[in-house]
Amino acid sequence: MKVFFVGTPEIAVKSLEKIAEKFNICGVLTNPDKPQGRNNTIVFSPVKKTALSLSLPLYQPDIIDSNFISIIKNLKPDILVTFAYGKIFKEEFLSIFGKETLNIHPSLLPKHRGPSPITAAILAGDSETGITIQKMALKMDRGDIIKQVKFPLTGKENVDSLTEDIAEKSALLITEVLADIISDNYSSLPQDHSLASYCSLIKKEDGLINWNEKSIQIERKFRAYKNWPGIFTYWKGKLIVITECNLVSEDSVKNINISDVAPGTVAFVDKNKGIFIKTQDSFLAVTKIKPQSKNEMDFKSFLNGSKDFIGSILENDFEK
Repeated sequence: MKVFFVGTPEIAVKSLEKIAEKFNICGVLTNPDKPQGRNNTIVFSPVKKTALSLSLPLYQPDIIDSNFISIIKNLKPDILVTFAYGKIFKEEFLSIFGKETLNIHPSLLPKHRGPSPITAAILAGDSETGITIQKMALKMDRGDIIKQVKFPLTGKENVDSLTEDIAEKSALLITEVLADIISDNYSSLPQDHSLASYCSLIKKEDGLINWNEKSIQIERKFRAYKNWPGIFTYWKGKLIVITECNLVSEDSVKNINISDVAPGTVAFVDKNKGIFIKTQDSFLAVTKIKPQSKNEMDFKSFLNGSKDFIGSILENDFEK
């Protein structure tokens, strides 16, 4: 059986490596190289680097057209495996694969269909998440489910740690499914589309803190957006990125009349716990900050150069 693998980011690498250990990969498709940074340096995707290191045939077309489809047909692939490629394939491409077309999706489908399911699980405060191996469909994440695993969330995960965990688990799961398919020992079940929920691409402005939200919502955004775009606010028209923060226990503020403090107020500083900023329902303890055009610093160092920060009210306006 020949497997054709499709993917681009780091999360797909372990699955590619594991499949290459156990099965015959006839080709790898990844997104075209793109320039990055101020110098427009060309950077290879993690999947491209891995495919090259494994000496696997590599394809990076700008579009999936009839010419590319003819090339892949000549490989005579049996099974398609996709993981975080970011595009929906048309029927002409999917029909190439005689045995099965598979997609690895890092959520418990039909929950969190879309491009950012790991972030979505953290933002929602889900108590569990999982991985779904589904058949490819012509509409996003609507394919029948072949296998699904679930595991609990502690509420402490950030997007990096959860992505790494899912990458490890996905590699094991997809090799199990491939073995079952090759031995014709598998089945699938349709999704209940009435239970579907959706997530969207993350935008820069998603990281702007709304101090009228509850502390737990802001803290979840901090963990969900740790990699990008981070969470940030504005003070005196300048960008302030919060790079470390914690929820505040009720005991820490039991002597404060919370209703008297407006959301966004930099209320006070605790020498051990950080700068306390008022949210809708409590405070967020900020311990590390990256001011605009400066390096990250701990809260004490920041306050040494910004003594009027305490008592100020932070801005919610993205345009400032």
